[in-house]
Amino acid sequence: MLKLALMLSVTLPLCAQVKIAREKSKVAVQIDGKPFTDFVIGGEDYAKPYLWPLRAASGTVVTRYWPMDKTHKGDSTDHPHHRGLWFGEDEVNGFNFWANEPTVNLKNPGQQIVKDLKVKSGGKVGTITCDIDWTGGGKVLLVEHRVMTFYSAQAAGPENRQIDFDITLEPKTKVTFNDTKEGTFSMRIAPWMEYPQRHAPTEPKRTGAMVNAEGAKDEENIWGKKSAWVDYSGETNGEKIGIAIFDNPKNPGYPNRWHTRGYGLFGVNVFGLHDFDKNAAGPGGMTIEPGHDLHYRFRLLIHPGDAETARIAEQFKKYAQ
Repeated sequence: MLKLALMLSVTLPLCAQVKIAREKSKVAVQIDGKPFTDFVIGGEDYAKPYLWPLRAASGTVVTRYWPMDKTHKGDSTDHPHHRGLWFGEDEVNGFNFWANEPTVNLKNPGQQIVKDLKVKSGGKVGTITCDIDWTGGGKVLLVEHRVMTFYSAQAAGPENRQIDFDITLEPKTKVTFNDTKEGTFSMRIAPWMEYPQRHAPTEPKRTGAMVNAEGAKDEENIWGKKSAWVDYSGETNGEKIGIAIFDNPKNPGYPNRWHTRGYGLFGVNVFGLHDFDKNAAGPGGMTIEPGHDLHYRFRLLIHPGDAETARIAEQFKKYAQ
């Protein structure tokens, strides 16, 4: 009996290192017994699903609280449609799947409706799988088939948090993604990770730093430029934390352009062109027809330190292979 008890004490913590549980309007994700994030799937005041809050392995929240939590001090209150981490695009067949909330857009909002949600916990990884109807004018324009894979500390490293996104866009009619900077795989980071802004609160101190795969730094050298990855980092209460987004080499348009701002927007745009490069030749955007799906993959890595100390270039090389 003693031997059995010892075996159970060793194996039980390992059997649910990634615990994913469906709740009423969200899916809760725990990593090694600690809350990591929620996949928020339904509500009256927003029109797209999103992940919020996202936490580092230490438990520090790395996403802006506002507007989900309006009591948190120090957050900027611009762009209320910047909720956690989301996937969306402005101007899809004339409908807006970026700023599509009632408080922001009453003219042409699209809606992203989560269906066929499935969750699976596991030892090293857990998954959330779902279909998301992109609807405009009462019609389904496309179905997004999404798989989000969450990694345990054993798989991602004890100091890291990691998610892989596998997104397939299946058009149900002719679908045109217009050439716009407002997209696509994006998040809104915590205020202490932002760059200092004239109209931002003075506390917490803004300590932001960003760098891309080419070694370029800061918004003026990264925004709108093509790159395989970008890392955004900062410091809070003596803790240095960074977030890296990897653009998969098999993604259409790779390496894609980055819609990454000093005020805290952090994302890769897979359709925009002329907003980023006024002299670019040829059209931006993309049109797809039924039977011709688009497939995108991204990795989100939350790590201690900055891009150099976390060896993000090396991490990306492993991911790309």
